[in-house]
Amino acid sequence: MSLKIVFMGTPEFAVPSLDILVRNGYEIVGVITATDKYGGRGNKKLIESAVKKYAKEKGLRILQPKNLKAPEFVEELRSLQADLQVVVAFRMLPVVVWDMPPIGTINLHGSLLPKYRGAAPINWAVIKGEPETGVTTFFLKHEIDTGDMLMQEKLPIGPDETAGEVHDRMMYLGAEVVLQSVQRIESGQYELQPQDTSLVTKAPKIFTETCEIDFNQTSVAVHNFIRGLSPYPTAWTSLDEQKLKIYRSKSTQEAHDHLPGRVFTDQKHWIKFSTADGYIEVLELQLQGRKRMTTKAFLNGYTINDNGLIV
Repeated sequence: MSLKIVFMGTPEFAVPSLDILVRNGYEIVGVITATDKYGGRGNKKLIESAVKKYAKEKGLRILQPKNLKAPEFVEELRSLQADLQVVVAFRMLPVVVWDMPPIGTINLHGSLLPKYRGAAPINWAVIKGEPETGVTTFFLKHEIDTGDMLMQEKLPIGPDETAGEVHDRMMYLGAEVVLQSVQRIESGQYELQPQDTSLVTKAPKIFTETCEIDFNQTSVAVHNFIRGLSPYPTAWTSLDEQKLKIYRSKSTQEAHDHLPGRVFTDQKHWIKFSTADGYIEVLELQLQGRKRMTTKAFLNGYTINDNGLIV
């Protein structure tokens, strides 16, 4: 008899994992996702999560609790009589929720645990210049991202790849690992591996104010910082007292005697900033109040003088 599964997730990242379980015939007795939120122009449009949209298309039962500890939600969840809960990109669960199913609750995490525990594992792996990352499934327990591991698969990171590009590849790798994890649980053919606490690194949530570029670092470090925050929340600097977001860059090591952060341009094709050991060339950018564009397109409409002022 097939496992009865409750799936918990919200963003696009979680949809392939839910889809692969549905396509492989698993009984999804309930989908738990975030409440609808107002957004769009004027904040007037009610926006459903990507997981909710998918679940509606498939006719799955949807629950959108504001409070995961609310007695009415807990009772409704219990009434679903799930054997297993699968969590992909959802919020922190209270014990009464994750400890409910007889088999337990597994979570998909976007790193090779115990490295990069926390809210932004993909971003931090790229920022730190890691040559690879991966996904891990593990059983939930009290402390966040600390449970015994079920499966792990590696994913290479290209030297110029952005966090967004890694995210998009990872969500499909993650779906395959979720399916294999559930299959192993169903067959009983699996061994759990405890996390080695000596290898723990943190991946805390990233805030816009901490995304300002420090050009006192090496060119490679700045390049990794830019791609690790692209496309969101986006690394930025100031140009003529306006915020300049940088989405793509290229690093070069080249001796110079300029102060870090000085801007240079040929006014046609390239813009670059000096760093501790060379330059960062800006390939894609967005000036405050303007749309995202290539550097060449930007220079078609703007001129930057020797003092870094836009004229």
